[in-house]
Amino acid sequence: MKKNYLLLLGACTLIKCITLGSCSTGDSSVSMMLGSSSQALLYLGCRTVSENEIEFEFSQPVTLKDLVFEPILQVAEVEDGKIVRVTLEVNAQPGILITADLLAEDEKRNSINVLVSFRSRNNRMPELIINELCTEYSNPRTEFIEFKMKTPGNLGAMRVFILGNSNASKETVFEFKPVEVKKDEFVVLHLRTVEDNCRDEYGPNLDESGGRNATPNARDFWIPGNAKRMHKEATAVYVLDQDDNVLAAAMISTDNAPWWGKDYFAEAATFLFSQGAWQSADGKLPGPADAARSTGTTNTRTINRDETKANTNTAADWYVTVTSGATPGRPNNTGRYSN
Repeated sequence: MKKNYLLLLGACTLIKCITLGSCSTGDSSVSMMLGSSSQALLYLGCRTVSENEIEFEFSQPVTLKDLVFEPILQVAEVEDGKIVRVTLEVNAQPGILITADLLAEDEKRNSINVLVSFRSRNNRMPELIINELCTEYSNPRTEFIEFKMKTPGNLGAMRVFILGNSNASKETVFEFKPVEVKKDEFVVLHLRTVEDNCRDEYGPNLDESGGRNATPNARDFWIPGNAKRMHKEATAVYVLDQDDNVLAAAMISTDNAPWWGKDYFAEAATFLFSQGAWQSADGKLPGPADAARSTGTTNTRTINRDETKANTNTAADWYVTVTSGATPGRPNNTGRYSN
């Protein structure tokens, strides 16, 4: 059943269940249930289909009774069912944070109230590469990941993951808010915040942020807190879009073993290989021996991409630069460390 919505619907009058969750990547989130176990009404998740279409999924067909977005978005049409498809009057800005408060009802008049946050669809994510990795901390110089844009675009809803030697978490460590970037622009993600003058640079002023390793030549962003996230012994770094496609990746290791000693590294290697984002020199599933060598890295001796070569998604693209060769937000130092 399709309905045209000229105005946002009124306030909810019947609430039997409230669910909090998110759907920025289309992953399902489990709700509380209503009714008997065989006919439970569940909210299963949501996903952004396009810039002006959002789908909310339930365990059985429902009719949408009420819907409010924050920020306010005008609704053009709603199609009810197990998947409720909402069409907006105009496209939402790419990657903005949206909260939806909706009330749905099944054929037996069981109702469910869902409050969920997600980011709008961003189909303009740029092509990018990971260009430099700093694995070591020397207060107040923090570890960092440097990205280089290969095309222009918008970073909104792009997610960064770091799987470290003592960290098996697969949770997002940083999600970008909307910001336009240009071809060949550098973006530096600092992996901890230890100084008060550190600022995320979403505006036009690239010299807004203080902090050691901040640069006026690139956009600087900072992960809150003081936790250790990257380890030179073994780390996988990768960037995902809203459909869990890998946009960029790198694996580093000091070990030369044929296979990963921890399951979560093996799983990461399999995932990145399946997407063509990291591989051995002969195009096979990579082990630690196929990761970029990170032996000898310090806070000023970083792991750099060879910018003179095409990207092969292998360890051959990388080298450890010379002492004091770290260049966050600038072209890489070509000097190579020899131990």
